Amino acid sequence: MHKSRARYSNITRVSAAIGGLLFLFMMYVLLTSMLTGLSYAVAKAEHQRTAMQEETMRLDDRIVALRSDDRLSVIAARLKMIEPERFAVIRLSRPPVALERPRIALLSSLAGFFIPAVAQQR
Repeated sequence: MHKSRARYSNITRVSAAIGGLLFLFMMYVLLTSMLTGLSYAVAKAEHQRTAMQEETMRLDDRIVALRSDDRLSVIAARLKMIEPERFAVIRLSRPPVALERPRIALLSSLAGFFIPAVAQQR
C-alpha cells in the first residue's frame, strides 16, 4: 500500500506541476490578448480623434467662409438691405402668465397616481 501511494504521489506532483505551468501559460495568453485588445482600442480612439480634428478644421473653415464680410455684403445687396439711419432699443413687456386654477389638495394628490410620469414632466 505504501508503494502504491508513493507511485501516485509522483504522478500527483507531476500533474500539479504541469497544471501550475498550464495555469501560468493560460494567464500569460489571457493578459497578452487583453493587452492586444487595448492596443486596438487605443489605435481606434487615436484614429477617431484625428478624424474629428480634421472635421473640426473643415467646419471652422466653413464657418469663416460663411461669416466673411464680403459674402454677407453681397447677400445684403441682393436682398436690398441698407444701413440703418438710426438705431433704437425696444423693450417688450413680458407676456402675462396664465394662473393655474386652485384644486382641492386631496383630489389633486390622488390624481397623481393616475397620470403617467411622462405626462407630469411636460
